[in-house]
Amino acid sequence: MRKQVVFVEDDDVIRENYTELLTDEGFEVTAFSDPHAALAHVKESMPDLVLLDISLKTERDAGFQLCADMRRLSPELPIVFLTSHDSEMDKISGIRLGADDYLTKDVSLNYLVIRLEALLRRFQGLARIEAVNDCAKAKKFIRGPLAIDCDNLTVSWRGQTAELNMTQFKITQELAAHPGQVRNYDKLMKAASIHVEPNTITAHIKAIRDRFRAIDTGFDNIRTERGMGYRWIEAA
Repeated sequence: MRKQVVFVEDDDVIRENYTELLTDEGFEVTAFSDPHAALAHVKESMPDLVLLDISLKTERDAGFQLCADMRRLSPELPIVFLTSHDSEMDKISGIRLGADDYLTKDVSLNYLVIRLEALLRRFQGLARIEAVNDCAKAKKFIRGPLAIDCDNLTVSWRGQTAELNMTQFKITQELAAHPGQVRNYDKLMKAASIHVEPNTITAHIKAIRDRFRAIDTGFDNIRTERGMGYRWIEAA
């Protein structure tokens, strides 16, 4: 069965070109220029993946808001930005709002398809099984004030839920499962079943910290080890 992709792009030529190309690659694409129409469609019929730009119509950041709205609809919906915005701040903003990946429009079609297919494989019923196995077959993994619910794929800190998407859930799980050990970019990518640029992992780490600090302003349990990776530090 063809995977259902919602594509949101306000440039008519770009939207038509990518729709045709992705259709030729085996995807069933429903394309929108208007973010409100795209959101309404997703509410009615959840796709397998969403691909969206940042600037839509006259709103420079409409894609960011659309990403946040769609993430609230489903924590497991794969969301990818495909945009001409190439600044580090835009990338961090997109990841913080819930995107799983962030690509610029200069990537080749083959590379784009590989990234989309990799995300889709992760969300085809394997994520829940892998998460339970990674939690050593336990329903809940508890480490101090951190609790990871492996059945519901949720993370809480000091009794409050941290709103993480699937990628961030798996990265947090990998770090917390190896306290004190440095987990490099390759290990974190493997744990999350993704292949992305190292700075995308960095953006996910920043988003995870933001989620925990929204609960606990003193949160400092994910340490950066420059040139190596990240380390989970046990709470006092």
